This record gives sequence, structure tokens and C-alpha cells, in this order.
Amino acid sequence: APAPAPAAPAAPAPAPAAPAPAPVAPAPQPVAAAPAPAPAPAPAPAPVAQPVPAAAKPVDEGAYVTPLVRKLAAENGVDLATVKGTGVGGRIRKQDVVAAAQAAKASAAAPAAPAAAAAKKAPALEVSPLRGQTVKMTRIRKVIGDNMVKALHEQAQLSSVVEVDITRLMKLRAQAKDSFAAREGVKLSPMPFFVKAAAQALKAHPVINARINEAEGTITYFDSENIGIAVDSEKGLMTPVIKGAGDLNIAGISKATADLAGKVRGNKITPDELSGATFTISNTGSRGALFDTIIVPPNQVAILGIGATVKRPAVIETEEGTVIGVRDMTYLTLSYDHRLVDGADAARYLTTVKSILEAGEFEVELGL
Repeated sequence: APAPAPAAPAAPAPAPAAPAPAPVAPAPQPVAAAPAPAPAPAPAPAPVAQPVPAAAKPVDEGAYVTPLVRKLAAENGVDLATVKGTGVGGRIRKQDVVAAAQAAKASAAAPAAPAAAAAKKAPALEVSPLRGQTVKMTRIRKVIGDNMVKALHEQAQLSSVVEVDITRLMKLRAQAKDSFAAREGVKLSPMPFFVKAAAQALKAHPVINARINEAEGTITYFDSENIGIAVDSEKGLMTPVIKGAGDLNIAGISKATADLAGKVRGNKITPDELSGATFTISNTGSRGALFDTIIVPPNQVAILGIGATVKRPAVIETEEGTVIGVRDMTYLTLSYDHRLVDGADAARYLTTVKSILEAGEFEVELGL
């Protein structure tokens, strides 16, 4: 009964067309019966087409809006005057209100993205006092430079790279780091895992852990894994050596690494602790580099570079099939002397290291 009341004033407005709207008005009331009036007299469509825009305008007056739609609009904070109805005669339906509410939420959330992006700011950089200066090269810088040039001149160097999924390794570290620090007295960083895997792989691939004796025309395959760890210090790059790294567990490698790095930065490292490396590892990823074409040191035939660990979508093979997931990924680079190490040798070594790291079988050593 309330619905026809507003329809009656609408009819007198177009006086000549009064007879036509009369049969049309009852049709919109029972929505379910809408198909029945469809086969109405043929002339009806012309008058109906004209009132459609008129019906869409007075939405705020309550034309063709059911109590259910009004309630839904009130609950969602939707102004019916701004909603364009898609029902018969421009009538606003439940779906129209829901769509308007979702659009409002989306527009409200849109400014949040730029706000989050704006949270990242460029670092505040200080101008270095060395800018514009000419200074004498330090002794250690000259030694480093001479060694690098010597290595490049005497070796046929190139690099191979593999990508490693260390998600499992990082989860194990997260689970064990607190108890490990309490038990061993040192922090558990990712570095000891890489050293452990590299040392294990050297035992199976001795060509990577060797030296060319040019004067004698011989090759020495070492029976121990003395791994040099590149450490960034104020004086320059220094490489203390973990002697017998292949015989140490994760705790032993962690303690040795922390001890040697502390001595380098405290200027307490001894010449003996800087000599005797048979293989070297450089963690350029600790400063954000994805990977690096590191230079093989003199008297060695290979060096392993560890890139930054970043989260990336990756293809994962599971029992249920192939899926894509967010994983902790890193690049490993092996630079090597091609006079002794072939590309296949380098690939086999890298694949072994990758397999050890991705398997992440370190629970026993971590006490898990």
C-alpha cells in the first residue's frame, strides 16, 4: 500500500500519458511478478522509457527503495542519493548497495599504500672528510692491491653462479638462535652454515681445495680445509683463517668466526692467523650485494661468494604438485682458476653446496 502513494503524483505530471502509467505502476511492486507484466500491451515500452531517468533522480525521496535496502545502506554508511539503481525503472537493489559499500572501502584503503611507501626515506648521508683529499696509500691497502693484481695476472679466472633456497635453514636458525647463544656464548648467524656446507663439499671435490705449484709443475690437493673468511675492517679487507674448518661443527665455526673477526676489528690479529688458507669465503651479501665476481686469492684455485638473502616468489615441487611460494633465496658465486678447475668441476661443487644448504640437516648440531 505505501508504494503506490508516491506513484500517484507521478502520474498526473504527464497528463496525456496518465492511462499508460496506471498499468505500469503495479508492476514494480511485486518484484517476483515482474516477468508477468512484461508481455503487457505493446505500446507500454515507450512511456516506460521516459520515466526511467526521472525515477533515478528522486532516490533520496524513497522512490522504489525497499525497507531492506534502506537498512542495508544505513548499516554500511551508503548514501542512497549517490547510488545508481540497476533494477526495473532505476530501482536500487541490494546488490547496488553492496557494490557501493565495497567501492567506498576500496577508495578509503587506497591512500594507505602511498603512506606505507612514504615511510621509506633515503638515508641521511654525511660528506666524507676524504672528499677532495690526496693521501698516501696505506701499507695494507697496497698489499691487498698487489695480491689482487698478481692473482688476476697469473690465473685464468671466471665465475659460476647458483641460486639456493635457504628457507629451511633460516627457520632452523630462528628456532635455535636464542638457546644457541645461551649455550655457546656466541650469536648464531647464517655464516657458519655456509662455511660448514662449503667445507663438507671440499672433501668430496678436492680439485676446488688445491694449489698449483708453477715452479715445480705440480698440483697439491690439501687434506685439510683451512677456510679464509673475508672481513671488512676500517683498515681494509683482511682474511683471517679458520684452520681445520672441515673438522668443526656449527658451534666451533661460530666461535672461530666471531673470535677472528673481533681480532681483525680490534687490530689484534696475528700474521699466523692470516696465513695458510686453502679456500676462501667472502660474504658480500652482508652489505646488500646480490652477488659478486670475487677474485681468487694467490696460491688458491677458488673462492666462494655469498650474496644477500632476499624473499622472492619461487616455484616449489611438493607432493601435491607444483606451487609458488615466498622463499628465502640467495646466490652463491664460485670464482675459480680455469687452469685447474673446469666449468663442470665448479658446477658440481656448487650443486653439492646447494644440496647441503637446502636439505638443512643441522638439527642435531643446533640441539633441536
